[in-house]
Amino acid sequence: MSDWIETAKQTLISSLKPIPQELNELDWKSDLSDKSERIAQHISAFANNPNGGYLVFGVDDDGNPHGLDKQNIDVIVKKLGNIARNNLAQPISIEHAVIDFENVPILIVHIPEHIEKPVYLRGKDMFHSYKRSAGQTVKISNVEVRHLLAISTGIDFELQIAMNNIGDDDVLRYIDFDSYFSLQEKRLPDTKQGLLQTLSGEDLIKPNKNSNWDILNLGAILFSKDIREFKTLQRKAIRVIIYKGISRINAIKEQEGIKGYASGFEGLVNYIMDQLPTNEIIEDALRRKVKVYPDVAIREFVANALIHQDLSITGTGIMIEIFDDRLEITNPGVPLVDINRFIDTAPKSRNEKLASLMRRLNICEERGSGVDRAINAIEVFQLPAPKFIKGDDYTRVIIYAPTPLTKMSSEDRIRACYQHTCLNYVNNQPVNNQSVRKRFNISKNNVSFASKIIAETIERGLIKSSDPDSASKKFASYVPYWA
Repeated sequence: MSDWIETAKQTLISSLKPIPQELNELDWKSDLSDKSERIAQHISAFANNPNGGYLVFGVDDDGNPHGLDKQNIDVIVKKLGNIARNNLAQPISIEHAVIDFENVPILIVHIPEHIEKPVYLRGKDMFHSYKRSAGQTVKISNVEVRHLLAISTGIDFELQIAMNNIGDDDVLRYIDFDSYFSLQEKRLPDTKQGLLQTLSGEDLIKPNKNSNWDILNLGAILFSKDIREFKTLQRKAIRVIIYKGISRINAIKEQEGIKGYASGFEGLVNYIMDQLPTNEIIEDALRRKVKVYPDVAIREFVANALIHQDLSITGTGIMIEIFDDRLEITNPGVPLVDINRFIDTAPKSRNEKLASLMRRLNICEERGSGVDRAINAIEVFQLPAPKFIKGDDYTRVIIYAPTPLTKMSSEDRIRACYQHTCLNYVNNQPVNNQSVRKRFNISKNNVSFASKIIAETIERGLIKSSDPDSASKKFASYVPYWA
């Protein structure tokens, strides 16, 4: 069996369980539409998508496989092949396979990522290009088209020019080089040229043919002294908004960061922590105040938002919103991995140079364990589980303030139990009634409440027994649905 077929099957399963949802990598189709242009748009979107994608025929809009007969399959394959070859500016070579899925024949069509982007509709200009967003096929913006062109020619966003043809002194005026060397724990070079060569070696700046320098997006976005000086990056500034109450009706304070992500990171985290409410606790007969949210969780989730945002999306940037009952962190771009697999799946970064440098600066985790660390800290604080949201062109994480178990909704309890199971699984720790009671601070006398939470999570299809053949409930343990 070809590698792509097995990958497609696993992607299809992920889209159907535990909750059916179309993915950026896969689109269900009950049958083939007679609208050739719309089909061409789908092919364009998958050909522009990282690693391509799959059209799956024989699955209805609710995610129920119903299968197809041979006649239908032959018609679909022939028509798709013709559209892929003739209706796009770059002819696309597609592959197909018929598999048995839940006892019915399903047609999977593989559309590989095209090397020349953007892939657009034949007879129109390149701005008639499409992409996958939140499981839908949508038109690409003009700025995103230019970004795809840069990628197609081998120029990543980080290496595109933010400011061109400036002299030595201007580079040092715009770039916070002190912060770079401090975070790297390196001493400043003895000469200006030595300093500039170091920045150039990190791809923060590059020499140009006029014997001057170009500041690259990587240098500007990480180490700008004032990001507003870079016109194409102004909207990438981080905004922190504090609201009164639990709605967005009454914003009482808004702060927009002007420093680069790396040079301003500590200040950003400290500013967020300063805005948070505190709880008073007693330890060793002494009263002290602690923030309601753990510093580790704030730090890791903010770093993740910075690294995994889609920098090609214009007009928006990272937004951190603080309410009385929660804190929300939103970044542009849908996640590249399933939100249910944030804990166990190695991260995929759109911005590898940015991510790599931020890891070396110890701003984020090298191994992609930042989400694990954040959720572990939230469990220690016994807060409700964070909620991850995959929106249309954005990703959001919501961290909730302390909430008594009796006031948690069923959704809150299920989410916490699932995340607890994932965290323990990747740490090779058992999940059982006792561990769930500890997670929710449930007394030993209320074993049944922990059992109810476990049963709810099993019913939702998010966890399962580690030993399906065991009839013992007393010694039962549990693993995530994907284990």
